[in-house]
Amino acid sequence: MKNWSKKKRRLFLFLLAPPMVLLFIALGGVIVRELWNGLLPPLFGLSRVTFWQALGLLALSRILFGGFGRGGDSGSRYRRRWEAMTPDERERIRQRMRERWGSAPSTSESHGQ
Repeated sequence: MKNWSKKKRRLFLFLLAPPMVLLFIALGGVIVRELWNGLLPPLFGLSRVTFWQALGLLALSRILFGGFGRGGDSGSRYRRRWEAMTPDERERIRQRMRERWGSAPSTSESHGQ
């Protein structure tokens, strides 16, 4: 692929990407179905799930626990934002929190310790 032109690479990716995405989703559904059916009915007496139900569970867990591809956990994003603030900006945030809720995080909590 090193000597391919950009046009050929894009065409290759355009043709290869959709089947790979579908394969990845299908594989996820099969894995969830097999894990569910192999573990939960014997352990907890739950009913078995179909492939489509497993895909639904996979989508639901992604929505509830994984977000939509923003990368990293949201806590680290806010921590970076907090660390980028000046001491005056941090104090203004603390003051607004005191006004709204009657308290603010302690200095040790606000530094992520």
